[in-house]
Amino acid sequence: MISSIVFILVFGTAFTLFIMKVLKIRRNILLGKDAVLEGTPAARLKTMAMVALGQSKMVVRPVAGILHIFIYLAFVFTQVELIEIIVDGITNGHRSIWQLLENTALSGIYTLGINLIEILSILAFIATIVFLSRRNILRLARFQKPELKGWPSRDANIILLGEIFLIACIMLMNSTDVALQRLGETHATGTFFVSNALSDIWAGTNVHTLHLLERIGWWGHLLGILGFMVYLPYSKHFHILLAFPNTYYTNLKPKGKFTNLEAVTKEVKLMMDPSADPYAAPADPNAAPVKFGARDVTDLTWKNLMDAYTCTECGRCTSECPANQTGKLLSPRKIMMDTRDRLEEVGRNIDKHGKDYNDGKSLLGNYITEEELWACTSCNACVQACPVNINPLEIILELRRDLVMEQSKAPASLNAMFTNVENNGAPWQFSPMDRANWINEL
Repeated sequence: MISSIVFILVFGTAFTLFIMKVLKIRRNILLGKDAVLEGTPAARLKTMAMVALGQSKMVVRPVAGILHIFIYLAFVFTQVELIEIIVDGITNGHRSIWQLLENTALSGIYTLGINLIEILSILAFIATIVFLSRRNILRLARFQKPELKGWPSRDANIILLGEIFLIACIMLMNSTDVALQRLGETHATGTFFVSNALSDIWAGTNVHTLHLLERIGWWGHLLGILGFMVYLPYSKHFHILLAFPNTYYTNLKPKGKFTNLEAVTKEVKLMMDPSADPYAAPADPNAAPVKFGARDVTDLTWKNLMDAYTCTECGRCTSECPANQTGKLLSPRKIMMDTRDRLEEVGRNIDKHGKDYNDGKSLLGNYITEEELWACTSCNACVQACPVNINPLEIILELRRDLVMEQSKAPASLNAMFTNVENNGAPWQFSPMDRANWINEL
């Protein structure tokens, strides 16, 4: 009974802390403006199934992609054994699901499931060692960028080391349980091939020690999972959950299609319609002035903000960015990390001072510089490369719009083009009357 009470208190506390943080993240995301997303629900479900569930964009880089799939599948299937651990914790039982299925036709499915979990856990262990080596020994270039210094690098290592801990605990729990089954101390289950092989390690170990090691593995795995759950919303690994809604809400418009600002489009139509009366429908004097572009996170859409929380910090976007490859300051990954960091700061200000508090900071200027924005070629390489369909380009373009249309801070080369378009109807500096002169040379 004491064990069950302790389990319920620990589980309830961890779940409450997780939900509290998730609700704050939801609140932060909804600080964004409405998003106009193209695409039908059927197309969205297909995209989510292929990209988030099927990991289709991960395997573009086969080695990292396949290793990631090992960890992904191990995480998914291990939840089956976690369900049994939860049932055992509440009831103070042992292998409750097995005992429920033992004498039924489904007992083979249970044994198959545990064997699959153990095989995937071994593959995930290998993948985790490789990922740790890539970051800390091989030191791949995309993991050594300035934006990953400090906490982001530690965050990645904490999760990878945590995965090793979880795998070690589940193997300890299962192998000692098999050893106890051989001694007739616990209820016999089906054959677990990996655990049977590992159980030879415990040959000659006394029963009391085996029971203690089995409980260490059981509680270690449970507390590791609960600790991971509480930590998850504070980590880049929150993408484990957000990848699914984020890919579902992918804007399925063609890449490179720019959005039109309604206020600007309306003015252009009035200018091009000789019969239009601009004063026929006067503006509401109480309406807020139209704002062009984005200066802070609250000027972005909720989808942009969800993108920021979904970012895996894998760096595929930055490694594909031609501006970054040529030494420019721009890193699409940093754009997403800065957006998330600023949004977290805004959320903390709301918690501490209320929703109307202004700390005098903004995403543009305090986090992202003009140099970064103007280095972007808007080629969409970062969008194409992202394994969870994040779009850094949308944020870059909205911040540029603020610079140009709100602050009149376009680079000199763009100002020259704007002048030519205004005067000549084209980006080039020659009269429209001379535009067809080339025909006379044919």
